Amino acid sequence: MEFDELSNRVIGCAIEVHRELGPGLLESTYEQCLAHELKQNGIRFRLQHPQPVDYKGFRLDCGYRVDVFVESTLILELKSVDEIKGIHEAQLLTYMKLAGASTGLLINFNVTRLKNGIKRFVL
Repeated sequence: MEFDELSNRVIGCAIEVHRELGPGLLESTYEQCLAHELKQNGIRFRLQHPQPVDYKGFRLDCGYRVDVFVESTLILELKSVDEIKGIHEAQLLTYMKLAGASTGLLINFNVTRLKNGIKRFVL
């Protein structure tokens, strides 16, 4: 599968985090370490970015947070679970729609090889 340049750079950062830490830690640990790698690589991002819901002309803060919003175009949904389920994919797709982001990466760090834990979505 071909990835755009930004996705490739972010995946490279995620691979570096996984190479150093391996599987089995909390999602929050991977999030903080990935933030460090993104910063080191000059990639702009926001952690736990508030994502309001627009409903019938009203903007509502329903408490949703995007794990990592990269360059205001790419959403990262981070997981550390035994397996990715449909609800995880639906969550990412919904965040992408709400944020108006065309690309998202679902990254599960709880795998032996990170390559097997990455799924890319494009709207």
